[in-house]
Amino acid sequence: MFITFEGGEGSGKTTIIRAVNTYLKEKGLKVYVTREPGGSLIAEDIRHIILDNKNTALSPKTEALLFAASRAQHLDEIILPKLEKGYIVLCDRYLDSSLAYQGYARNLGIDAVLKVNHYAVEHLPNYTIYIDSDPEKGLQRAISRGGANRLDHESLAFHRKVREGYLLLAKTYSDRFIVVDGNCNIDTLTKRTLDKIKELL
Repeated sequence: MFITFEGGEGSGKTTIIRAVNTYLKEKGLKVYVTREPGGSLIAEDIRHIILDNKNTALSPKTEALLFAASRAQHLDEIILPKLEKGYIVLCDRYLDSSLAYQGYARNLGIDAVLKVNHYAVEHLPNYTIYIDSDPEKGLQRAISRGGANRLDHESLAFHRKVREGYLLLAKTYSDRFIVVDGNCNIDTLTKRTLDKIKELL
């Protein structure tokens, strides 16, 4: 099973993935946790280019293509081999991030970005857990924890548009999207997400 986790900056994805990983391993399941952009040596090098604060001149099209290139390498090198060995793969971001950020918020068009990614990966997750939370509070958390990247420094209007994009995707792909209300404390969010995971199993 391939499960991806999506959400805005500071939505709590990383903490939630750790909790899901622990829960599944306690059930005796083989689990592999990874992230995007990145997940493999080459893909991590691409991640550095995308998120480096000095790369302010990076165009939306270049950004979208770099994400797709990183994803293609990550899928071929890491995700598919793990799935073939019987692992449940938990991935922090995947295709839907590109659709929400570059396709919708960057105005490249969801269909255009989808075409690029269909060529790059041709493999969709079984389920996508989307943590829906207030962009303003999420940004505050992301910046306050330090190490803010290039995307963290985008305007609040941009991040609000990212959320709009995710909610549109959740309706479009309702067969695999599972929306979890993230406007709560981390303990409540963890419980809500684990309840959804239990239903899937």
